[in-house]
Amino acid sequence: MVAGSKRSGRARPAYGPSDAGEFFDRWMADAERDCPLRDPDAPRYGHSTPRIHTPPLRDLTPDTSAGYSCIEFSHDVLGIPLLPWQQETLIRALELNRAGTRFRFRTVVLLVARQNGKSTLAQALCLWAMYVLGVKMTLGTAQDLDIAEELWSGCVDIAESVPELAATIKNVNKVNGKKSLDLQTGERYKVKASNRKAGRGLSADLIVLDELREHTNWDSWGAVTKTMMARPKAQTWCLSNAGDDASVVLMSLRKKAHLALGDPDGINADDTDLTASGGDSLCLIEYSAAPGRATTDRDGWAESNPSLGYTVEEASLEAAEATDPEPVFRTECMCQWVDVMAVGPFPEGAWEACTDPRGIIPDDAPISYAVDVSWDRGAAYVAACGPQASGRLQVEIVAARPGQGWAEWLPEWFRGFVDADNPARVVVQGKACPAAILVDTLADVEGLTVVPWVGGDLGIGCGLIYDQVAAAAPESTSSLKPLAHRGQEALNLAAHTAAQRFYGDGWYWDRKNSPQDAAPLIAATEALWDQITNAPEEPATSIYEAGPQPLA
Repeated sequence: MVAGSKRSGRARPAYGPSDAGEFFDRWMADAERDCPLRDPDAPRYGHSTPRIHTPPLRDLTPDTSAGYSCIEFSHDVLGIPLLPWQQETLIRALELNRAGTRFRFRTVVLLVARQNGKSTLAQALCLWAMYVLGVKMTLGTAQDLDIAEELWSGCVDIAESVPELAATIKNVNKVNGKKSLDLQTGERYKVKASNRKAGRGLSADLIVLDELREHTNWDSWGAVTKTMMARPKAQTWCLSNAGDDASVVLMSLRKKAHLALGDPDGINADDTDLTASGGDSLCLIEYSAAPGRATTDRDGWAESNPSLGYTVEEASLEAAEATDPEPVFRTECMCQWVDVMAVGPFPEGAWEACTDPRGIIPDDAPISYAVDVSWDRGAAYVAACGPQASGRLQVEIVAARPGQGWAEWLPEWFRGFVDADNPARVVVQGKACPAAILVDTLADVEGLTVVPWVGGDLGIGCGLIYDQVAAAAPESTSSLKPLAHRGQEALNLAAHTAAQRFYGDGWYWDRKNSPQDAAPLIAATEALWDQITNAPEEPATSIYEAGPQPLA
């Protein structure tokens, strides 16, 4: 029992061997007792030991882990005493291989709730790597460049404030998009945007990927991590709290690490083909609330907030739990995964109730098509809307492709089934969006009528789709026939996460501020609006004969 507390603040490892040994335990006990940020009146402390972690190969001592060196550098040189959990993380993650010649792990995944001090830990790590290890290239990146630059800026401020470190600085480049910290001895810390071009042409020794949950594809991961292929002693650190089903990179890494530990939370039950990562490749350090804990479970708060009682107050978590939507609190404050992070725009359960996986639009039904392009111009979608045999309107995505070649493939897709004898109509937002340039391009397709979606029509269309989805809500009293959709992944994700932009008494979908791609939902909204307001003529070709391209 730690002096001055009602509980130990330590969670014994749930999986693997008895963990690090006598030296490590003694070190951590001293760290917990002597931490200057420790509140002697705090009713409970966060767990310094992660609930789930990759176990060490042997006892962790200064001879078997470089983490001790980083901790001492942070305390003695930077003047930053690290919290017990930060110390434990460094000791685990910087374990050496059996020969003592390099780090055991190439990739470290750190999962912990927000505002617990990931940035402080990362700053100590980066500066130690530069000044003590002498790594030639440290590369920082994040999906939001501002986050990576904030971490870098903190490192610069610390280095400039310590005379012996400041004396070795050669240059600080603060130009946006080109920020770097260069030492006279050749070490460099650069910041790059997280995209397909990130880090290309560079060789990195230390990579810090912040907010990994925001990586919804593998493009930036593939570009950034390959910068360390020729660096045998390199290491990638992935920092994040929990994500949702869109966090494809983080989800994959976590699943592989859990599988190597015997799948303690059962997250791989449905992935029978998944293979575990190599034991000396991936390190998982996960501070998360155990599955099944209620949002009010304070033991879960202690599991996921290791800074509780030091820099995080229990009252702050109480306030967040009382005001946050449940998915937000679970991911941000309990580091628990959810299916969808954002609170959707439709009434709870309504979109799910509209699902009709076997729904068919008959061959002789009038069809409305619509096209929309994602805010970053990285993908395009074609939606169709038409009545089922029952008269219930159905929307679905009938074509979609990633990449920026949509101005070329979209006209050709329509030419595949539209001509003077088989006319069709397509809705395109006519102003203030990436798709606007398609108005003239698609008008050149013989037999294709382009219907601009502009002005007040945006609000009308959004209101129409909202009403038809809301009609399916469990407590709805609407006389409308609910909208039908086939449960396509891209459309589901957009419908669960799309943001709304309000104007006057109306609103429309907000591409830029939606956490996921809203374009599939916008295309579906346009098609529904046209179907209801413009009563298209019956086409001669079924949408199921038009060469639809199912989403990957």
